[in-house]
Amino acid sequence: MPKIALNMQILLGALCGILLGAGLAMLDRDSSISQNSLYIASLISTLFIDLLKMVLVPLVFTSIVVGVANLRAHQQMNRVWQITLGFFAFTMALAILLGLTVANVFRPGEGLEITMFKDAIQGFEVSQMSLPEFFAHFLHSLFMNPLTALAQGHILAIVVFALLLGIALVVGGERYQNILILMKEFLELILMLVGWIMRLAPLGIMALLLQLIVAQDITLLTTLIKFIAIVIGVTLFHCLVVLPLTLYLMTGMTPVKFWKGAREALITAFATSSSAATMPITLRCVEQHLHVKPDVAGFVIPLGTTMNMDGTALYEAIAALFVANLVGIELDIMQQLIVFLIAMLAAIGAPGIPSAGMVTMVMVLQAVGLPAEAVAILLPVDRLLDAFRTMVNVEGDMIGSLVVQKWIRGA
Repeated sequence: MPKIALNMQILLGALCGILLGAGLAMLDRDSSISQNSLYIASLISTLFIDLLKMVLVPLVFTSIVVGVANLRAHQQMNRVWQITLGFFAFTMALAILLGLTVANVFRPGEGLEITMFKDAIQGFEVSQMSLPEFFAHFLHSLFMNPLTALAQGHILAIVVFALLLGIALVVGGERYQNILILMKEFLELILMLVGWIMRLAPLGIMALLLQLIVAQDITLLTTLIKFIAIVIGVTLFHCLVVLPLTLYLMTGMTPVKFWKGAREALITAFATSSSAATMPITLRCVEQHLHVKPDVAGFVIPLGTTMNMDGTALYEAIAALFVANLVGIELDIMQQLIVFLIAMLAAIGAPGIPSAGMVTMVMVLQAVGLPAEAVAILLPVDRLLDAFRTMVNVEGDMIGSLVVQKWIRGA
């Protein structure tokens, strides 16, 4: 009997959770069946969320250190990687700003308060600070004892320390090869743990959705449909307008010419939802159809597969505001700035596997005090949205290679 894919297992788990929750909602909440069912669901869902939180810090730390340190192999291409990183940061910033703007205009999730997350946000307080106070507090949160940050889960400080350590490994060169190897092996171990945890995902999502359906009504479904429509619409706008316009302004290449050369990779990315799996086809399209030099493509595309995630960053920004609206929290401009920074860093640090992307979504939510349990709402529709996100991620990598080649030639 063929093994059921994890995405299908999660979908089945979500459907079972919705059906079981609907059934329990029709029963007396004080009955022994309802009480016992909700207790078991609470145990399973809590275990699943706690396991995700357990691997969050080491995953983010090691993936960022390794991602930055890998630039060491390309030190002879200083101009290439400087332009590449600058372009990636620019387009991801555009994507996040677009996502935050649309989420603030359409406000998905507003008016529907998710009661099951109340306990998770009891300690959350919205503090009003002046601009000088905010920047003083923000800078203080960036630099702290790394052991304290790791132990207490201060995400911003962990990310900054990981970036600095990765840069130090680049500057140190071969002297610190053993440390880099150790970090790579540790990252592999963490990804193995993530794989084990994801085996519990179908049960965890079923339990979370069961509790959600019992606590809520059918209006959640219409709210989720609005969220899906907004995410897909904004992602396609970035894909069809923002990135092609950026390409045309920077290189003069028309969108039609680009899409003709890139369509194989874009279709494959949409079908597989994996930038890593698409990378061989991406390289083929870039080198053979779009005529990018192999030395440029061979650097920009693999680096982009790891670090350039326009679609992911855009989605995580919208999702954070969606969850904030669902739980009745108004994120001010300062907190949205934190969402901006964390969404970008989470997208850069996310390994190319779907399950790790969910862990970084938890990172974005927790950075502004939002409940990690909200992934229960996002995960059942994640496979559909991931197809669009991955297509945009791959498109950004290909456009990046064309921009880098153009600017190198013009140097």
